[in-house]
Amino acid sequence: MLQEIPTHTPSLREPRPCVLETGRLTLRKPALADVNAIARLANDRRVAEMTRRLPHPYTRDDAARFVTSLGQDHETVFLIEADFEPVGMVGVDWRDRDAPELGYWLGVAHWGNGYATEAARAVIDFTFEEHAIGQMVSAARVVNPASRNVLEKCGFQWTGVELHRMEAIGSSTPVDCFRLTRGVWSSLKSWGKTRRSR
Repeated sequence: MLQEIPTHTPSLREPRPCVLETGRLTLRKPALADVNAIARLANDRRVAEMTRRLPHPYTRDDAARFVTSLGQDHETVFLIEADFEPVGMVGVDWRDRDAPELGYWLGVAHWGNGYATEAARAVIDFTFEEHAIGQMVSAARVVNPASRNVLEKCGFQWTGVELHRMEAIGSSTPVDCFRLTRGVWSSLKSWGKTRRSR
């Protein structure tokens, strides 16, 4: 098949997908080719019940709708890969520009390897370095100590408990809320280097 020739030359100012590389992981924008892997990883009640917006069951159509919706400016999303295999997602919700929210999830087979902390730190660094924000927020269900651990290892500080609606369970549930300020992030930034390419 012949490659289509673009009708215009992209300017240097047009955004290109950013790829983040950590010691073990590659974080990149999800593509339609990833739909099956995303659906397979997300279609597990144990994953969905710990996230705010994942429905359960999670189908290939759900994954396709999600991937095609990317590019809107209210979300920055990365697919997490370990050894070229998708293992989960991490991203930042920008609906509150003054306090963007970090979110992440991993397929069950990849829990307990430290991937969530490694991916979260890379995205935190990227967000503070690329945007003039004073803080980030995040939350974890009170019944999810592993996720709270990730946030604490990334420097987030507990701010209280709120009720958040969870799509998969169809109701609201208590979550621990956390905040990471730019000052705390700056003091912790020695946690590792992330390589970035465009």
